Amino acid sequence: MSLPRTVDWQGDAASGRLVIIEQTLLPAELKLIELTELDPVIDAISRLAVRGAPALGVAGGYGAVIALRSGLGDAGLERLADARPTAVNLRWAVERVKRVAEGDPERALAEARAIDAEDVRTCRAIGEHGAALIENNMGVLTHCNAGALATGGMGTALAPMYVAHEQGRAFHVYSDETRPLLQGSRLTSFELAENGIDVTVIADSMAAVLMQKGKVDLVITGADRIASNGDAANKIGTYGVAVLAKAHDIPFYIAAPKSTFDASLEAGHMIPIEERNGHELRFVGETRTAPDRARVFNPAFDVTPAGLISGWITEDGILKAEEIAAWLG
Repeated sequence: MSLPRTVDWQGDAASGRLVIIEQTLLPAELKLIELTELDPVIDAISRLAVRGAPALGVAGGYGAVIALRSGLGDAGLERLADARPTAVNLRWAVERVKRVAEGDPERALAEARAIDAEDVRTCRAIGEHGAALIENNMGVLTHCNAGALATGGMGTALAPMYVAHEQGRAFHVYSDETRPLLQGSRLTSFELAENGIDVTVIADSMAAVLMQKGKVDLVITGADRIASNGDAANKIGTYGVAVLAKAHDIPFYIAAPKSTFDASLEAGHMIPIEERNGHELRFVGETRTAPDRARVFNPAFDVTPAGLISGWITEDGILKAEEIAAWLG
């Protein structure tokens, strides 16, 4: 991978810092920011300077170190875990570090580093399993960003593409721009192009005609939370892509680690869906596109029913719906 790490920790537990790529500036500027206090960490998570379920888990682990060394205790950890309610990895990582550390920042850092290292290995495993789905000359469509910029490693949905590319296969990726915050055009096309993969950006509304023309052979997206029945919450617009894929008989896969599955939720309607500020729809950058008088509906995620999903690409292989419950244990 040609980019710096999306989430990293530099230094020791007492005086170290969380270092992230400031993703709101991409692709115009590649900038690293250093975070040493809890409030800026929560702010970075809330405004999507760092985003993507696995990356939020890694950032949450390191953020817990900052909370504990700052003497903010359980209240600080709870604020951190609540910064993005849909992405289950964030709370999972914060609670894991809290449980192991028992208030000790040194132990917290060791556990956060373990979460980070696990994510790197998990992404590679997802890539190895999913790469088998990608054949020469395929058109592969993805939505939002589930690559290196969304994880501690090489990605989830993009990991199979990176591994297939490493293995010498030639294919083409179509990246939905992903309104309203354009993660597909700003982030996915940026990192794929930086890593030498052939990519075309399309508006979200163009996926249907692209499928109709026979240009798409496979769809792979990530997820922010997956219920025990396989229903998957991902960036808004994913459900529509899944419906289109079903209508055109195109396989639709979700790539995600086990930490993104929430065994406590029986179905997708139980997943909390974050609704974001209407400013994101009323403006594109600094340009107003809708009046303040107009109401805005701006859910950050939608839920794709398991019946529309061909399989779940995990670190342990590609699962069918009937295999998920046993796998989760």
